This record gives sequence, C-alpha cells and structure tokens, in this order.
Amino acid sequence: MFRKILIANRGEIAVRIARACRELRIPSVAVYSEPDTKSLHVRVADEAHALEGFAPSESYLNVSKLLDAAKKSGADAVHPGFGFLSENAKFAEACSKAGLKFIGPTPEAILKMGDKIGAKQFLKPHGIPVIPGVEKPVSDPKEAKTIADGIGYPVLVKAAAGGGGKGMRVVRKAEELAASLEGAQREAKNAFNDDRVFIEKYIEGPRHIEIQVVADEHGNTIHLFERECSLQRRHQKVIEETPSVALDAELRERMGATAVKIAQLIGYSNIGTMEFILDAQKNFYFLEVNTRLQVEHPITEMVTGVDLVKTQIRIAEGETLDAILPPRRQTGHAIEARIYAEDPENNFLPSIGTIKRLREPRGEGVRVDTGIYEGWTIPMEY
Repeated sequence: MFRKILIANRGEIAVRIARACRELRIPSVAVYSEPDTKSLHVRVADEAHALEGFAPSESYLNVSKLLDAAKKSGADAVHPGFGFLSENAKFAEACSKAGLKFIGPTPEAILKMGDKIGAKQFLKPHGIPVIPGVEKPVSDPKEAKTIADGIGYPVLVKAAAGGGGKGMRVVRKAEELAASLEGAQREAKNAFNDDRVFIEKYIEGPRHIEIQVVADEHGNTIHLFERECSLQRRHQKVIEETPSVALDAELRERMGATAVKIAQLIGYSNIGTMEFILDAQKNFYFLEVNTRLQVEHPITEMVTGVDLVKTQIRIAEGETLDAILPPRRQTGHAIEARIYAEDPENNFLPSIGTIKRLREPRGEGVRVDTGIYEGWTIPMEY
C-alpha cells in the first residue's frame, strides 16, 4: 500500500481523489497556487503544500515544483487527476525517475495514445477504423488550406495533445481556416503547453461514444461499458449518460471489443477511455484515447458499482482485476450534468466572484462532485 499520495491537481477532481484516499486509509497531499489558498481541495486533503505563482505554468504545470512538494511531503505516489499534466508522458517519466509511482498508464502508453496524431498513426495499420484526415501536425496556413481542400469541408482543427474540448475548431469555409488554426494552437499551448494541431474530417451530427477500459499491470483488460457524451457546447461535454440509447447489444459488444483490443495493442494499464464517433449509419470511428480519469467517470461508477479512483490506486499498487473488481454488470441508468460558472447575459463568459449562496441537489440516486463551497471566491485564473 502507498504511504501517501500527492494529488497533482485542483478543484473537484482533487476533492474526489482525496475522498478515495481517505476511504483507502491513505494520507493525501494537496498542492495549490496562490489563488487557490482557500480552495476546497486544500481543506479536504490531509496536508497541503504551496506551489507559489498564479498562472498554471507557474504551479500545476510546473513539474519541478510538484516533484519537490512530493519529496517534502514524503509521498510515494502521484495522482494526476484530469487536465494539466495527466496525459503528459514527460511528467509520468519524471515521477518514475524521482521514485514516485505515477497512478496511470506508463509513459510509453501515454506517448502512443495521449498524442492524437501518434494514436491514429499507430492504430490504423491494425484495422482500427479512424476518421479520415492527415496524421501529422500542421502549423502553416497555406499547408492547412491544401489539406482541408483535399479532405473537403467541414473539417476539424484539433489539438494533438490533451483533451476536454480544448484546442478544437470546426471550420466550414476556407476563409475561416487561418483564424481557426491560430486560435486552436494558442488554446492548446495554454492548456497543454503543446501547440501542435492536426486536421481531420468533421462528421456532421455524430454521436460521441466512449468506452471505459480497465487494465491491470499483469496483462488483464476489460471494459466497463459505454458513456454517451454527444450533448456538447464549444466541444466541451455538458451532458453524459450511460447506457447510450443509440447502442444495441451487438454494437455495444463490438465497440467494447474494439476498445479492449486498442488497450491490448498498446500494452495499456490502469484506467483509460477509448473514444469513438458514431455516424448516422451506425459506423464507428476511433477518435482518441484519454489516458486518464474522465470528468464523467461518476456515471460509470453509478451503474457498475466500481469506484474507478480506488481502482486506479489499487492497480498502481500492483493488484489484479480479479482481486479488486466485482463481477462486471451494468444496472440502471445514469446521467451527469456539468454545472458552469458563466454569465448567460454576457455570451456565457466565465463568471468570477464570491459564491453567496449554494444549495446542492439531494435525494436518492443523486450525487454531487464539486470543488466549490458557499463563501468561496472563484478566481479569475481558473
């Protein structure tokens, strides 16, 4: 068992991981930037270490500061949560070199699948269906136009690293391409410290289906069914549900088998999500692998009875799936809604300020994962 786990993140996911640590009786360590001094994750962890600085690049994206906090706290493992450095192979490797267990896949698996361009290049020869496009980074507007003209509009300009809808732009006309390319690069750089983008065909009216995969470090791999994340805004998921009403038993089995095959091809361990696009004719295409925990993991937990964060930790401790998972089954139906702090009267721009009143929903079957509390001030940095 781990002695202590450092949570290299903030907000509701840091709170969620701290809860799992507490239930496993493993002390947790929070880290925080200056604006996050009074954040909820700092309060709920067993101890907290300041990273100093305001911007993410000075704090949650600063590898040396995170490793120093782990060393000072006596942590022997790091959970990256989602976002920030969770899909950064260099961070996973740095943790290993520092004698810390990275609670996630190996750096090699992250390199293969955390990069969307590399993932498509690797999987295509193995018969995995991929969305038509060009599997290389594009930065020059003239080259981008040549590629987009060849694919045919609409196209999607997409960040090679990270996820969460960051660094993505739908382009329907050639005149929009240069600005979209620049915008996607800038957003990807800010979110993932990696400005590489590529171009692929944009499939109109798709369903976004993802399969939750769980793999131990002994070669055992299963899937825990699907989540549908088709209701999005600005390529950011808003509503997620499981099971998907678009899948019948046969299609569910085929997509699940494909997801497991992908995981096995790359030697994947820990948990990950294989994302697919489903078109109107029920053809599915590989989209990407999220080599981390997903924001929407709670709905899978609700219908399977599996605590995915505890599972991540126990896999990282070397346990087998047989030892830690109940019989695989899916019971009931779950829906997740993401609640945003935005101003609907100002084009839904982020809304900062003090939360004066907070009343969370309660009742049977209701779950709230949150990183806020009444009286807390939402910082402009996040």
